[in-house]
Amino acid sequence: MKLCRLVIGGVPRWGTIHGELVTLMRGTPWADPTPLGGSVPLAGARLLPPCEPTKIVAVGLNYRAHAAEMGKELPAEPLLFLKAPSSLLSPGEAVLLPQDSAQVEHEGELALVIGRTARRVAASDALNHVLGYTCLDDVTARDIQRREKVYARAKGYDTFCPVGPWLETELPDPQNLALELRVNGEVRQRGTTADMIFPVAEVISFISRIMTLHPGDLITTGTPPGVGRLAHGDTVEVQISGIGTLTHGVVGPG
Repeated sequence: MKLCRLVIGGVPRWGTIHGELVTLMRGTPWADPTPLGGSVPLAGARLLPPCEPTKIVAVGLNYRAHAAEMGKELPAEPLLFLKAPSSLLSPGEAVLLPQDSAQVEHEGELALVIGRTARRVAASDALNHVLGYTCLDDVTARDIQRREKVYARAKGYDTFCPVGPWLETELPDPQNLALELRVNGEVRQRGTTADMIFPVAEVISFISRIMTLHPGDLITTGTPPGVGRLAHGDTVEVQISGIGTLTHGVVGPG
């Protein structure tokens, strides 16, 4: 099943996607998911990020090949950082390049949204706390990241977290997905989640031992090799098998 968030009459709503139609629900998928009745066309709908996070937790250097291209040793445990919820960007909208960075790069990733509160969960139970999976671009000001050696500013600019277009709730194996990122139709990144150093279940379990994960929270799981620069006018597509394709633009600097 696919879940999405969209704007109807100026009001954000969750809905379930059935073919080319979206059936709206009264509350959220984790609280009062009562159907409102009736459907609206998916085509032309103004989609929102399919999450309502108290926090966005990201994992750095979680693909072996990406660690190799960055010239870094494989981490002994997941390397976590936070992205600001204000960095979220809806599908189809544009990343705004900041004036104080000369090297903004894309990082296509598999992301997930929590559906049940997770605190100190075992890896064997972790996937039961997932509402669904989606596509994400962990946009990064690489020059700032290298200069400051911390991620808060480099990863936290407004619009630096495009995510969507929807959640897929029925993935049989999150460690067997093909991921491809294209810029203006040219393939920049191509990999498989089988290359993750720390699988999705271990990532969720590790995070939940540090901070409680609440329904709606967003976790993104690292990027395969091929990260590269973005420029004004670019169109970026992040495609993950079994989920779909996230598309966003790039404008700026502004």
